[in-house]
Amino acid sequence: MPAPLTLAHSSCPNDTFVFHAWTEGLLPDAPGVTLTLADIDVTNGQARRGELDVLKVSYGVLPHILDEYALLPCGGALGHGCGPLVLVAEPGEPAALAGARVAVPSTTSTAYLLFRLWAADAVPGGVGEIVVLPFHEIMPAVRDGLVDAGLVIHEARFTYGRYGLHRTADMGEEWEKRTGLPIPLGAIVARRSLGTPVLRSLADATRASVRAARRDPDASRAHVLRHAQEMEPDVVDQHIDLYVNEFTADLGENGLHAVRTLLDRSAGLGLLPPVPDGSFDATLAL
Repeated sequence: MPAPLTLAHSSCPNDTFVFHAWTEGLLPDAPGVTLTLADIDVTNGQARRGELDVLKVSYGVLPHILDEYALLPCGGALGHGCGPLVLVAEPGEPAALAGARVAVPSTTSTAYLLFRLWAADAVPGGVGEIVVLPFHEIMPAVRDGLVDAGLVIHEARFTYGRYGLHRTADMGEEWEKRTGLPIPLGAIVARRSLGTPVLRSLADATRASVRAARRDPDASRAHVLRHAQEMEPDVVDQHIDLYVNEFTADLGENGLHAVRTLLDRSAGLGLLPPVPDGSFDATLAL
């Protein structure tokens, strides 16, 4: 029996929900895996160092890892109405963020990339200091005046009102307004050196795990809640409903076009290196 492959994804409800059936051994035909739960900033670094076989990473890290990793066409986070938010303590126009001190959860995340693309048009002169804070510290920091604004992701969409904060911009709305495309957030990648048959089996296992999660959502309930970092059950449900969608099961031509558009626009502004032609040629065939 071959040694299990190494897999890392976040403890966010969408990831634990999607991968539960596979990582808990409920798919007899799926390759064996050893799971590590880690923040997306950690998995981005692991991918850049080539440390694991299969990882959930930010789309914004893809240009740095495509020599070693292939994009799988399923399992990731991409959709409509699910983009990061820019929050402030007092309502105001985006232009007021010129020179502002902004807290972000990571500078390697797709959220930060979307923020930079938006700010290039919406904030004349650009924002000021970027402060990296743990995700759970960002909204309190904005509320308490430690920073002027905060970039938040995931469940903060549903909870920022509890901190008395206001949304000054929705990165997803801005992206969709400009492109008409879904918002690329997180990707599943696997080592190219595993070879096409194994990559295809990984994609098949991911799809099967998505189908199992949707078919019997209660099966993963305890697993998801255990790793939800004290998130309330109703927020967990909203999180899963938003981030697990048709693109999770199949990126498709439209999803892949959105990914390529994000990376090409970012390269055009010098935010990322360009992606070599042909980097995604095999993705949709897996």
